[in-house]
Amino acid sequence: MLTHMDEGTQDISAMSFEQALAALESIVQQLERGDVPLDQSIALYERGEALRAACQQRLDAAQARIERIVTAADGRATGTRPLDTEG
Repeated sequence: MLTHMDEGTQDISAMSFEQALAALESIVQQLERGDVPLDQSIALYERGEALRAACQQRLDAAQARIERIVTAADGRATGTRPLDTEG
């Protein structure tokens, strides 16, 4: 389990979606409490924005993969096709 210190220093690209989302939720809670010094609030906000962007990118990629699932006439998934092709 990550500590608050780990959440602020772990490389976002190495985090799973779930870890990034949990870290973002922790940051939001800290900022909402309003008991964080200004400099730390700014750093938390910047970290939160980076986490939000990473989560959004992963969600967008997942959505694109889902949209590319190929289905048979009976509706069963039969495979996928590359994202960079038309059709």
